[in-house]
Amino acid sequence: MKTKISGVELRRIAMPLVAPFRTSFGIETCRDVLLVRVVTSDGEGWAECAAMSEPRYCSEYVDGAQDALRKFLIPALPTDGVDAAAVGRILEPFTGHHMAKSALESAVLDAQLRACGESFGSYLGAARDRVPCGVSVGIMNSLPELIDAVEGYVAEGYVRIKLKIEPGWDVEPVRAVRERFGDDLLLQVDANAAYTLVDTQQLAKLDEFGLLLIEQPLANDDMVQHAQLAKRLRTPICLDESIESAADAAAAISLGACSIINIKPARVGGYLEARRIHDLARAHGIPVWCGGMLETGIGRAANVALAALPGFTLPGDTSGSNRYFATDITEPFVLADGHLDVPTGPGLGTQPLPEVLAEVTTSREWIAL
Repeated sequence: MKTKISGVELRRIAMPLVAPFRTSFGIETCRDVLLVRVVTSDGEGWAECAAMSEPRYCSEYVDGAQDALRKFLIPALPTDGVDAAAVGRILEPFTGHHMAKSALESAVLDAQLRACGESFGSYLGAARDRVPCGVSVGIMNSLPELIDAVEGYVAEGYVRIKLKIEPGWDVEPVRAVRERFGDDLLLQVDANAAYTLVDTQQLAKLDEFGLLLIEQPLANDDMVQHAQLAKRLRTPICLDESIESAADAAAAISLGACSIINIKPARVGGYLEARRIHDLARAHGIPVWCGGMLETGIGRAANVALAALPGFTLPGDTSGSNRYFATDITEPFVLADGHLDVPTGPGLGTQPLPEVLAEVTTSREWIAL
């Protein structure tokens, strides 16, 4: 189904976080979010660009994503209409910029699905109507502060806890959480590429805690070294930043670099490539789960739909809206019994609340086709 696009709005919004979120690569206190709105003859579609303010998680950053969309990606769309399934192929000549590409493809897909009355979940192949939710806990200033934070999330009903780690904040935080909450708590850690093979003995100390996985312990481009590390640890290795495409996933599986994959749709260029990675991993018996990038309700809606696919057998970072924002730009996603409902309305099944959106908007740019 081709969608004829009249123009694209690039809207920046400022979303303060309810608490600072610290990882091994930096501290986030406010999300500078780029929203993409595609306007068509049949209506509109929304998407969220996951790029952050600075190129620390990956090479992309929000100003650069907007520039790439403005100068190259949006002008590449055909003026006589486009099917969302063709957007990735159309944008392929432009190297990189996966998060910008993902936002544009997703907005086109949302518009297309709204026009025909189909939901994201139905289109992608969702196998259930709600998904189990985990939460990501940032690096804290002290162990008591960490325990208090985890206690709050456990009380809210999150079924899995992920601890961010870095050299100097790894074994003791994990030990403290295990001792306080016991072996039944589903627990995993995320290093965001903060270690090297020199740290193998330190990482091996995590084996005693029965973790679900250790996520991205080594550098993004170190698949061979991840394969070496995997042989020396009992804890399963999960790759995140290393996987930017289905081809990367195939290479990682072939090398034995991981036994679990975190699929972040924005990192791999969109939800259609994310589905291809899901299908590949499922065919090889590799569990996958859906990672998060501190999304508003726009990005969260799409992530929840993706996480409902049958190969997503581990709880993802699809937290409720109140994990990050006091007020979301959509109707909030609310945790119920440790789960979030998969939206069933057309497209994303949600859209920005006009009054909230106006309040948080910092700039708008219209690009006609």
